[in-house]
Amino acid sequence: MDRSPGRRAWWLRSPWGRAAAAAFAGALPALAFPAPSWWWLAYAALVPWLLLVRSAPTYGRAALDGWLGGAGFILAVHHWLLPSLHVFILVLALLLGALWAPWGLLVRALLGGAPGAGRGAAALVLVPSGWLMVELVRSWEYLGGPWGLLGASQWQLPPALRLASVGGVWLVSLLIVAVNTALAELLARPAVRLPAVAGLLVCALGATAAWYWAPVPRPAGTVRIAVVQPGLTGTPTERLARSEALTRSLAGRGVRLVVWGESSLYRDPVDRPDLAARLAALSRRTGAELLINADAPRNGGPGIYKSAVLIGPDGPTGDRYAKMRLVPFGEYIPLRSVLGWATKVGKAATTDRIRGAHQVVMPVAAAHGLRIGPLVCFETAFPDMSRHLTRDGAQVLVAQSSTSTFQGSWAPLQHASLGALRAAETWRPMVHATLTGVSAVYGPRGERIGEQLGTDRSAAAVYDLPLAEGTSPYVRYGDWAVYTAVGALVLAGAYAGVRALSGRPAPARR
Repeated sequence: MDRSPGRRAWWLRSPWGRAAAAAFAGALPALAFPAPSWWWLAYAALVPWLLLVRSAPTYGRAALDGWLGGAGFILAVHHWLLPSLHVFILVLALLLGALWAPWGLLVRALLGGAPGAGRGAAALVLVPSGWLMVELVRSWEYLGGPWGLLGASQWQLPPALRLASVGGVWLVSLLIVAVNTALAELLARPAVRLPAVAGLLVCALGATAAWYWAPVPRPAGTVRIAVVQPGLTGTPTERLARSEALTRSLAGRGVRLVVWGESSLYRDPVDRPDLAARLAALSRRTGAELLINADAPRNGGPGIYKSAVLIGPDGPTGDRYAKMRLVPFGEYIPLRSVLGWATKVGKAATTDRIRGAHQVVMPVAAAHGLRIGPLVCFETAFPDMSRHLTRDGAQVLVAQSSTSTFQGSWAPLQHASLGALRAAETWRPMVHATLTGVSAVYGPRGERIGEQLGTDRSAAAVYDLPLAEGTSPYVRYGDWAVYTAVGALVLAGAYAGVRALSGRPAPARR
């Protein structure tokens, strides 16, 4: 299927046409995520991009195809930020897209020309490993965090969730890219059909083995919790009144924990005795403790924290957690002295929030000491945070979120879907409570529990949440899939270096 330059399509001969094709090919995998949720597309969505990069006439062009494809991917999975960041989202997409330039070089080196069976087999390991390095680097919180990891597109597929319990979302990403690489080899070079088919069989057998033989959590009873979603209610005062009314409606229903969304209060009840008394009265009336979220200064001091605060029948219990990982530009501006101009072209944060110091596990007395691990909004995207809470003894993961700025976009549903992965990875049920939707609850295997509250709902929902015991392989062994990918790339680099030093020619390419 290789074509000489003279026979290539005009849009491949034109630098601008090829650039547009790379950006479009990079954006294609975004359709596998919610809201479209075409999860099956993920297993072939990278093929056009891989074929384009492997056909690059030079390594420089391959790096550019990787860069522009990466920019297209970032722009597609973050397109809902456009109303907030305006033109700055294009700048961010180009900056983060550069992370895929080395991946483009790797694809060109392994799949370009006429690879033999050895190079074809190596590509099945190294191309997914290179992709995972891109996901790992861009997952750094200061670069935007792990939003849109390819493995996260499989949140509703039980076999993929079982695989996540073994190696986290990283292992799912590796499998998806390996399948795409094998398909690209089959289309581009029928001569490497044997390793490509073998790669597909290994992926299928690995997923099947995880489904049938991976350990599963042990049931450990249930606890009744409730999520309060006030909806778009206008002012903070109106939101509080609606949240109180919905919480009062839960009286007599046996609820032990009521969860409100992120920024449900703009005053800290610890500093406002009148507000603390109102919330304590709600706790007494419902027989449940309340987990609220205050977007406010703490202890009367300067600076604003986003704090999860547990309220009991006597008021604040003293258990609180301040959000540690903040949203770049949404809650603070990195290098504000240089990038502060972003506030003039979009809705970037005018005031930087202050980071919390450490994660917290809270006992809920009303639920016989049930231990919950709070996360705030963006933090549900980070696998390490939920794993850390589980290791510290959390029995339930509780996320408080607010996506009211992005109503009508793909963001609320995509954010809610992350709860399924975190639950499957840790064997701990996950409660995802928002102000305006989407709110959802997931069991210890990542299965959805009860009804999902969409962005059109203002309601309180009650869930009988299944608890579980045991330690998942991912919690026990951590990011072994990432370390394996790093090891494979290091060994491949060492092999190439030894060949270069020994003076042996590289394998011939036809």
